[in-house]
Amino acid sequence: MHSFEQLLADFESRFNTRHFPNEPHTLYDASQYILGIGGKRARPVLCIMGNELFDTIKSSAWEVATAIELFHNFTLIHDDIMDQAPLRRGAATVHTKFGTNTAILAGDVVMIMSYEYLRKVEPQFLPQILGIFNKTALEVSEGQQLDMDFEKRDTVHIDEYINMITLKTSVLLAASLSMGACIGGAGDRNTHHLYEFGKNLGIAFQIQDDYLDAFGDPVKFGKQVGGDILANKKTFLMIEAMQSASSDDKSTLQNLMSVHTPDKIKLVLDIFKRSGVDAWAVALKNKYLDIAYTHLDEIAVMNNRKKPLKDLAAFLVQRDY
Repeated sequence: MHSFEQLLADFESRFNTRHFPNEPHTLYDASQYILGIGGKRARPVLCIMGNELFDTIKSSAWEVATAIELFHNFTLIHDDIMDQAPLRRGAATVHTKFGTNTAILAGDVVMIMSYEYLRKVEPQFLPQILGIFNKTALEVSEGQQLDMDFEKRDTVHIDEYINMITLKTSVLLAASLSMGACIGGAGDRNTHHLYEFGKNLGIAFQIQDDYLDAFGDPVKFGKQVGGDILANKKTFLMIEAMQSASSDDKSTLQNLMSVHTPDKIKLVLDIFKRSGVDAWAVALKNKYLDIAYTHLDEIAVMNNRKKPLKDLAAFLVQRDY
């Protein structure tokens, strides 16, 4: 069994090449740009780990992993346009650097290229892989739309938010593991528990991401801290604050959601802290992490084969960037 770090290094050595033609460079340089500014590469490595949990790593797993990472970066390009985000991974976003119109096309190109890598998958795996991949791509789009819809609503229930981030974030982590398991020859029961492990890990991951957006170090986090606040996103933190804050703080929050003042981020964070939202978020994150571990324990393979996944889960939800 390989650790996440070992598989990450192997994936990076395969992935760090130009994936697009040279001309027109005004288009393809923009597509390549986002791939060159880093990223945790957690999703493609999860695919490889899902394969190795059940069998030796097969060549098709590397092709699927590459397709997954390309698809993920496609979503980031378009999400940043919709969020009007200036930074991604500590660097200028694609639309900021190359312009919005080119960024839209560049994202499309990255998505199309992901299918070029799926074409290389061995025929016996391809129907199931395509089914999982396409279903997940639709769910991620649904999650992004719900996220934008929530920005226009005054209130969002916590269950609605969990459904949204499950679609937008968690299903791709879960599907990455499932596609790897498919290539590794896993049965339906094991694949189900592995998917649920990834899904609940993804929810915990998003809670941590929401937390870092509000309370993280911008140098380590690589994004503008408070970006969700400026975008009026109904995050875990905002939803809980609207439930637990004092009446005066609730009124202040509602007013702040409709204005853009220079001190908006500070004022909202002050309310979050007074309401104990930071500690609540840590407890909720741990709840979903425990559910993820329960499903991992149910997978019928030797425990030593699960250790790399447990180590990765701990890293993803305890990170400060």
